[in-house]
Amino acid sequence: MKAAFGENPMSVYGKNKVLPATRMGEAGIMREWLYKAKTYMEKKEQFKDKPEKLPEKDLKLEALIPVLKGEIPMRVHAHRADDVAIAIRICEEFGVNMSWEHATEGHRIAKYIAEKGIPAVWGPGLNWRTKWETRERTFETVKTLVDAGVKVALQTDADNGKIGFLPISAALAIRDGLSEEEAWKTITINPAEILGVGDRVGSIEKGKDADLRITKGDPLDPRSQVRMVFIDGELVFSR
Repeated sequence: MKAAFGENPMSVYGKNKVLPATRMGEAGIMREWLYKAKTYMEKKEQFKDKPEKLPEKDLKLEALIPVLKGEIPMRVHAHRADDVAIAIRICEEFGVNMSWEHATEGHRIAKYIAEKGIPAVWGPGLNWRTKWETRERTFETVKTLVDAGVKVALQTDADNGKIGFLPISAALAIRDGLSEEEAWKTITINPAEILGVGDRVGSIEKGKDADLRITKGDPLDPRSQVRMVFIDGELVFSR
């Protein structure tokens, strides 16, 4: 479940002069809807044997029930440290699991994020800095988060083929101090575990899906040519 904080929702709704036009508004709406969903879920449980007293079905609130039950995480999209700190407090209030998407200012609160056990999905690192809240973006943040004990994955805000920037992003994190081993984790096992599929993909182990890419040269070097690609153990590309 996505929850957006920061400039994007403020710019979309603010121009129409409706909530959430401010950061306080964003936090207020998140808490309001989680409270509504919690109350709705509790009433459904309370009156499960009395159909006549069940609340009227609300698909928006139904969508939040798996979040409140811990079945799916809240993926909080935020660049600034203060935005994610607010989201953490709200998620803790309702017992919601979350991850921090973007994590641009992760270097500011790396220890705090580690203490909370929240994974960070850092990026995109190769887009234009079109927003004020991305002014501190640096690949050095990835190392800072990893050193603090945060499980970090890299992302590219994938669209129009940007997923291909993942190896380059990992290489740039190495350039800015991250070890090669940890860089590999940010684009393999870490994202798999954050998504809850680490038992199936993300590393080369017996029993896991054999999704492999073979390159001529360092796989993180953009000059290296892809020679073979396997999906589920089947060769689907060969050069």
